[in-house]
Parts: sequence; C-alpha cells; structure tokens
Amino acid sequence: MKAKELYNVGIYLRLSRDDMTENAGIAFGRQESNSISSQRELVRSFVRSRKDMKIYDTYVDDGYSGANFDRPGFRKMMEDVLAGKVDCIVVKDLSRFGRDYIEAGRLIQKTFPAFNVRFIAVTDHYDSLTADYHETSLVLPVKNFVNDSYCRDISAKVRSHQRIKREKGEFIGAFAVYGYCKGERNKLVPDAYAARIVRAVFDWKLEGMSCGAIAARLRQQGILSPMEYKKSKGERFSTGFTPAVKEGWSSVAVKRILTNEIYTGTMVQGRREKISYKLDKCRDKPREEWNRVEGTHEAVVTKEEFDSVQKFLSIDSRASGVRKRAHLFCGLLFCGDCGEPMIRRVNRYKGVEKVYFICPARNRGMGCTRHSIWEEDLKQAVLKGLRTQADLLTNRENILCRMEKTAVDRGRLFQTAGEIARLREEEEKYISLERGLWEDLREGVVSPKDFHDFREIYEEQTARIREVIRKQKQMMQTLYQSGLACEKRLEGFRERPELTELNRDALICFVNRILVYEGKRLCLEWKFRGQFSRTVMPGGDV
Repeated sequence: MKAKELYNVGIYLRLSRDDMTENAGIAFGRQESNSISSQRELVRSFVRSRKDMKIYDTYVDDGYSGANFDRPGFRKMMEDVLAGKVDCIVVKDLSRFGRDYIEAGRLIQKTFPAFNVRFIAVTDHYDSLTADYHETSLVLPVKNFVNDSYCRDISAKVRSHQRIKREKGEFIGAFAVYGYCKGERNKLVPDAYAARIVRAVFDWKLEGMSCGAIAARLRQQGILSPMEYKKSKGERFSTGFTPAVKEGWSSVAVKRILTNEIYTGTMVQGRREKISYKLDKCRDKPREEWNRVEGTHEAVVTKEEFDSVQKFLSIDSRASGVRKRAHLFCGLLFCGDCGEPMIRRVNRYKGVEKVYFICPARNRGMGCTRHSIWEEDLKQAVLKGLRTQADLLTNRENILCRMEKTAVDRGRLFQTAGEIARLREEEEKYISLERGLWEDLREGVVSPKDFHDFREIYEEQTARIREVIRKQKQMMQTLYQSGLACEKRLEGFRERPELTELNRDALICFVNRILVYEGKRLCLEWKFRGQFSRTVMPGGDV
C-alpha cells in the first residue's frame, strides 16, 4: 500500500453493554478508559498529531456488541468507504473495531487493502501502512482471536448467570408483562390498574365472549393496549412481536394475555434463546425446556380459572350476531361417545327459531351418530342436575366431611409454617457460625485451610436449608389455593340452594364437562373430586 499525502480519516468508536458494567476484580478505571468520550479524545489526539491526516467524520456505536458487525455506525462508515469518502480508519484498539475473529481479519487483511484503505489501532500499535509480515500474519490474528474468545467467554457467563436466576424464579426480563411491575430483587408485583384489566379479560372469556369481542369491548371503553399503556408511563418499551399499523387491542393481543401462565403466579421464562453469541436471531425452545417456577409472585387469576380458559380457547368459540358472545354451553358440551365438541345449529321455520346441538363427527364421516338434543331440553336437564348436586353438597353430613378435609389442610398449613420457622432458626445458626469463622481466622484460632473447609460446609448447609424453605413455601401456597377453591365452591352452593335459572356463571363455577349420549342421556362432570364427581341424567328425564 502506497502512502498518501493526506488521508480522510473516519474515526470509529464502539462501546457494548458488557463493557458498561464491570466484572469482579476489574477496576473502575477500565470502564472509564473504554467509554465513548475517552475513546473520542484519545483517537482525535492521535489524528491531530499527524500532519497527513484530517478527520472526515466520527462514527459511533454506543451499546452494540462487538460479536458481529451489524451496527448502524459501522454500516454508515463502510458506505463512506465504498463511496471513496474515507480512506483511513482509526480506532482505539482492535477490540473496539470488533470481536469477531473471522470477520475482523477479513476486513483488515482483505477488504480494506482492496479499497486502498489504511487501518490504524492506536493502543495496539497497529498500522496497516507500516505493519510487516510478522505483525499482519501473526500478531493481528492472535489479538483478534483473543478478542473473539473474550466475547464468547462473556456470553457463556451471562447465559449461565441468567439460567441460575431463571431456575430460582427470579424475573430477568427487561420489561414486566402487562399487569405487573418490576419490584425489588427481581420480583414481579401487580400493577393495580393493569391487573384489573387482565382480571376483566379472563372474566369476560369465562362468560363466553370471543377474543375479538373482548378486544372490541376494550376499545369501546377506551382502555389503552399493553404497548400504549407502557408508553403512557414513559417506558422505553420494545417488543419482539410485529406491531400492527395502528396500536390497539386485537384478538391476538387478548389471546396472548389469556394464554400467559405468569398470571397464575407461576414464573415462565426461557421460551426463546439466541442461536449464537454472534447473531441477534433467536429460536423458540420446546415447551418442556421452559423454566417454570410456581408461587414466585402474586397471582391475578387462579390456576383453576386459567385452566378453564385454556379449555375454551382450544375449542372454536367464535360468536356471531349483535351480542358478540358465545353460547351458554360453549366449551362445556361434548359428545359422550367420540369426545368431539358439540356444535350449535339453529332451525328457523315460519318465524319460529329453535336451537339444537349435534355431534359434528357424523358429517365428517367419522362413524359417530348425531346425538341431537334441543337447547331448551338441555337447559332443563342441566339445571336439574345442578339442583341435585346442590342438595347433595348442602347436606349436613357432606358439608362436615368437606369441612373436615379443609381442617386437615389447615393443620398441614400450620405444621408447614412451624417447619419453616424451625428451618429459619437453623439457617441463622449456620450464618452465625460462618461470621464467627472470620473472627477466629483473624485471631489465629483456625488455620486458613480449616477456615476454607468449614466455610464451605456452612455455605452448603445454608444453601440446602434455603432450598427446603423454598419447597415448603410452594407447598403452603398450593394448600392455601386448594383450600380457597374448595371453600369458594361450597360457599357458592350454599348461596344458591334454590337455582331457578341456568346461567353461565353457575356452569363455569361447578361444571367441568357435559357429555351427551344417544337417547338424550347426559353425564355432568363436576370440577371437584369425590363421591359425587359425576351425575348421570337418564334420557327419560330429558
């Protein structure tokens, strides 16, 4: 490469997020020396000291990884290089230029010489104009390889740290899901306003509304969509989903809320992962590889309600007409023989409208029969079944039996709470022993080797106890929610001893499935287990 009388210099500056935070053992001065302002002053001072150089432009990539070259500042610089506006590139060091060993070597040793572009790394003392064979063929590749290895090592450490946090149930996302805010120590806390909207969305779905109808209702009430709400709070919110032309509620946004298990108090993370530390592309992970930790934060909806909604979503519950609401038995009515969801049909004759349900399997040639039943007959039969079940559950003996079970669960709760208190005391004991070790070491009571061995034992015991406490807390949460659900169902039946009209709320609260057999024979499956978990209604009763 021949020297020129005057070079148009492009100064390139880069700082990644990893460089903004310091690792253990690295002095604070390292962060300051790698800052954009420090890089700019160092490189400009170098260029000013050279009579054969003048600054054409400065290109900055602040907060971009060096693992790849997909950066806006770098792309703009290369455009100027290809246009002939820049014939000399100056960086602080090779790591600021990039940490991709292969791509950095290709650019410095092939691309830049092809366009007669001089490349200078100031603190690495590399200048492509004066570099000899030893520097170009040995020193430069080794330094690029070291930079690449550093980037790979940082990526592995970050992934490992994030995996540990996910397994502990700590929230590591940049933005909390709609309905929650980020609290202290990687915890999620409910956002009072947004959580109320999420609660309403689940309630409307349980009432039989379709996702599109729920979205329309939210728009009519002027409720901000999740993205609009976050922006109204001043959050610099970004999303991996493709945004619509106009931000607002849609059936997809509603379904995204209804299928998110995080609203039940279960932390679900690790759904996606980066393909490589050199690429920004991610891939979806199989469901069995997701990180799920129960009882990490306050639930907005119960597990029972969430499961019911998932069942309704798996069935085609599209509604038509002015009401925009699914029918009364949507998600509950199934063929008793083939298990297919029954479909609703309307018979109109001389201005009279009658509704009935049939099994769709016969029309598809799957060998089943119609199992036809009129809607009014179905309502009367189910209402009779609900009344029968209410009578059984409000019977004094049955209530006492269930109250006894609830008392057992309460006893287990108190027992578990006592065990947690005992474990806390044991944990504090080992923490105190570890603190005392430092004083013993300082006073020469124990040797450094004994100090290390005993400290390791105490830390292992403390970690073991904390893990047991975490499991005990999960057990308490499960018992507590189970007791609440049981009491809620019993209270519901006691409040409705005389059911006069069938409604969606009663069905959702108590009925799991309604099976229709030939001869209009029905089987009602209830949401609780035990002696009366199923009620069979003979065909003659219909």
